[in-house]
Amino acid sequence: MTRIVVGAWRDDKSGPIQVVSGPLGKERVQYKAPAAERLDPEMNAFLDWFNGGEDIDLVLRAGLAHLWFVTIHPFDDGHGRIARAIADMMLARSEDSPQRFYSMSAQIRLDRKAYYDILERTQKAPDLDVTPWLDWFLQCLDRAIGGAEETLSNVLFKAEFWKQHEGETFNDRQRDMTNRLLDGFDGKLTSSKYATIEKWSPDTTLRDINDLLRRGILRREAAGGRSTSYLLRE
Repeated sequence: MTRIVVGAWRDDKSGPIQVVSGPLGKERVQYKAPAAERLDPEMNAFLDWFNGGEDIDLVLRAGLAHLWFVTIHPFDDGHGRIARAIADMMLARSEDSPQRFYSMSAQIRLDRKAYYDILERTQKAPDLDVTPWLDWFLQCLDRAIGGAEETLSNVLFKAEFWKQHEGETFNDRQRDMTNRLLDGFDGKLTSSKYATIEKWSPDTTLRDINDLLRRGILRREAAGGRSTSYLLRE
């Protein structure tokens, strides 16, 4: 562990910046950043390009900006987070809208293993070909938008559910369990799970469940007996 320069370009006093992976004794250098004395001209060139009006699709510019910044590696720490914010900023410019319902930054974090793999291959490519990187970036963007659509669909479904049942009475246990089911309950809901989660007796749990069954909010799955489980009625 070493002290880092905060709020300024790195100075390399602790040695050149390297991205290293692997256990101690078997480290592998994935990337070696440019020397500190190159940072001023490199960052000036990057910022001039980023704020300029070059005729290139802004979505592609977002991918290039992320790659360019993280390759310069101007700070001692925080490059990934800042590069993701830079990409999100350029994507916002591409849509000319103050609101977006997806996050490229969050999707890159989800795909971080593939991200580091393609980043290393691109930075080490002898011909500086960024096409594979942009291909990956666009696919990642597609997954981010798809994930946002799914999230929005779930949010709208949940809102519509509670709108349909507006005015009905739910006790705290029933409301909590219904929300868990609407949010995507992990596994199958059984009476024993209900009792454990809500910390109430089996008898009270059965009364809650039977009330939700009677009102058509829950339905039983086909299997019965000790394996009886319940789902929200579609």
